[in-house]
Amino acid sequence: MRTVRTLHRRCAIVVTLFVLLHVVNHAAAIGGIGAHLRFMEAARAVYRQPLLEALLLLCVMGQAGSGLWLLHAGWRGRPGWLAWLQALSGAYLALFLLIHVTAVLAGRAVLDLDTNVHFAAAGLQVWPYQLFFVPYYFLALAAVFAHLGCALARRAAPPGRALIVALPLGMGVLLASLVLAALMGGLAPYEVPQAYKETYAAR
Repeated sequence: MRTVRTLHRRCAIVVTLFVLLHVVNHAAAIGGIGAHLRFMEAARAVYRQPLLEALLLLCVMGQAGSGLWLLHAGWRGRPGWLAWLQALSGAYLALFLLIHVTAVLAGRAVLDLDTNVHFAAAGLQVWPYQLFFVPYYFLALAAVFAHLGCALARRAAPPGRALIVALPLGMGVLLASLVLAALMGGLAPYEVPQAYKETYAAR
């Protein structure tokens, strides 16, 4: 158990840095899709270096796998709402990362697409896939902030824990709403290129 926890925490450092970078990248979409693409190009110059990308993929697999193992191992012994919220938000993030990373790699290797914001937003602009992708992305962003809030709250005195969790979670919900609105064209006109939409329309 201790070895798995150590692996989980060490992988978490790399994954958390990338996830926060990714969240900032998506937040840039609130200022327009052009801002999102410019930020992504600058960030890719760093994290798409072959060695760094390989390290990131290994850490994602290690983080997700160890997280799901810890969730299963401690299923019956979690004391209180904070432990459960941390576990469940972490479990959702683990599943999201596995699905999302697999989809991005398939988009690059199989569909030969640039997996930029258009790739992420396509499912949000094609009916009925919106029914899946809206909650899928919304819960992912909310879970990131909930998980971080729980990690901070565990080091605080019990009376203030709920507030420490509620503040970042509220930020996550607001950010998720704004980002989804931007990617769906609700904040400014934005139409996903047809080549990306066709990956759904053809099914």
